[in-house]
Amino acid sequence: MSDLDLWPIGNCQVSALIDRAGRFVWGCVPRVDGDPLFSALLGGDAPEGGYWEIAVEDSVSVEQHYVRNTPVLVSRHTDAHGGVIEVTDFCPRFERTGRTYRPVAFARIVRPISGSPRLKMRLRPTCGWGGTCREQVGGSNHVRFLLDALAMRLTTNAPIGMVQQERSFRVERPLHFFLGPDESFAGDFASTLDLMLHDTVAEWQQWVRGLAVPLEWQEVVIRCAITLKLCQHEETGAIVAALTTSVPEHAGSERNWDYRYCWIRDAYYTVQALNRLGALDVLEGYLGYLRNIVDAAGNGEDDGHIQPLYGVLGEAHLPERVAPQLPGYRGMGPVRVGNQAAEQIQHDAYGQIVLCSVHAFFDQRLFRPADAADFERLEHVGERAWKFYDQPDAGLWELRTRQSVHTYSSAMCWAACDRLANAAERLGLADRQAVWAGRADTIRDVIERSAWREDTRRMSATFSGDDLDASVLQLLDLRFFEADDPRFVDTLEAIEKGLRRGSTMLRYDTEDDFGLPETAFNVCTFWLIEALYLTGRHDEARSLFEEMLSRCTAAGLLSEDIDPTSGELWGNYPQTYSLVGMINCAGMLSKPWSAIR
Repeated sequence: MSDLDLWPIGNCQVSALIDRAGRFVWGCVPRVDGDPLFSALLGGDAPEGGYWEIAVEDSVSVEQHYVRNTPVLVSRHTDAHGGVIEVTDFCPRFERTGRTYRPVAFARIVRPISGSPRLKMRLRPTCGWGGTCREQVGGSNHVRFLLDALAMRLTTNAPIGMVQQERSFRVERPLHFFLGPDESFAGDFASTLDLMLHDTVAEWQQWVRGLAVPLEWQEVVIRCAITLKLCQHEETGAIVAALTTSVPEHAGSERNWDYRYCWIRDAYYTVQALNRLGALDVLEGYLGYLRNIVDAAGNGEDDGHIQPLYGVLGEAHLPERVAPQLPGYRGMGPVRVGNQAAEQIQHDAYGQIVLCSVHAFFDQRLFRPADAADFERLEHVGERAWKFYDQPDAGLWELRTRQSVHTYSSAMCWAACDRLANAAERLGLADRQAVWAGRADTIRDVIERSAWREDTRRMSATFSGDDLDASVLQLLDLRFFEADDPRFVDTLEAIEKGLRRGSTMLRYDTEDDFGLPETAFNVCTFWLIEALYLTGRHDEARSLFEEMLSRCTAAGLLSEDIDPTSGELWGNYPQTYSLVGMINCAGMLSKPWSAIR
């Protein structure tokens, strides 16, 4: 069992990861990028704090499952004497008085099922990145925790003294726990929490009803879609790359990065996948976030420069530091807060902004379709793509010590111009359509001349070298190449030969800032699956997809990386790239719905 075999819960404001023993081991407040209230995931081998445990004495098993089509988790604990309790964990989220209620709160309901189980609760939150929280007794049925950013209250109908002193007690009736804002409950507490659970389940199941899922692998797609939704900070529309920070890409690598921010690239892939399922609420929220980013860039001093990533409130300044009190995942520090990649130059961001935004010129279902004024603002992003398409950058893998003209970045700039031409045509702006189409043709010609290597019959990852990189496979998804183009077929053969390791794919196999990579990058394997299918190798694609699904956690999810030899998961979790790959491949490989007739 991997240490990343974790179950996410959340409400698009806060989230938590729950381990196979039913403990909360990761969760930040007041937002996904905040201070970890539950930090045990990064607390080393035997953390003394940073978790919320409900343990049964003489436990023999814990079985877990989600309530169907929701992120509500049920953990069934059985003791050696046949005693059983069920713990239902969720973050409330539902419509109330015309607004979405999504508090900074975590709820747990314990129900006795059989026998006379004895329970011990250990609630040991952390503050200040692994430090101790100040606890203050509040009354007969609650405890207050004073955090740096806010005060939180545990309200319960369990014996509060037993909870505080971590003493065992028999479970003879349902017990309710609500860790949330420092506010008292009006009305009956247990009934209120039961109603919150009912409404949260109904809200998620209603959302899932609107998804256009494929015939096959429906559970896979639904679980990935729900988890991608959890990665959206609904207040602003930002989509974070993962819910965690500093889970290393492989053992002792120090490739420990904070992914709790909105990468323009990762968010593009997320909304692209969810659009295919019809989840327009995620797209609309993200487009609002993007418009604010573009406005801020246009009003800045850098003439429209777009960073690779921003905070969930649109913050541009994300200084990277180390949190010394936390030893790290399995003791493999450092634990990083913030991400220096925000200071990098990555020109692919311009293409990804346009690719997301152009959708709004064509989709009549949206509450806010794009118009000529939106197009004019988007042209400023296109001008950046046109200006920098052949200039060096750090690339999508965010190399920290060197720059090149990356084929992937240049192709994204081409896509920006190409899609702006499509939008101009849609709006009847013939002169602008001609301008952007001409620029797209120019960039295409430069890429084809500068990246193609006739001697080795492949597209290079950079204009200056002859480098293998899985990102070049994305030239197919971008519609830069057709699947039967001999140049793409030859490139696929070269990449598969050089980067495939069994059933997994490396990003690249050359040394970077930290030496040679040791783990495969999961989304690259899904890119390979797509390329195999589209070039006619259908059986191989399906077999490889099924094998990747077998690598998922019990929750049906994947992290960023995988060890090609052991199959162990590494990297931040759950990783949006990986979930996107599962959704896209399932949709591509599935039999059509007409097959059931």
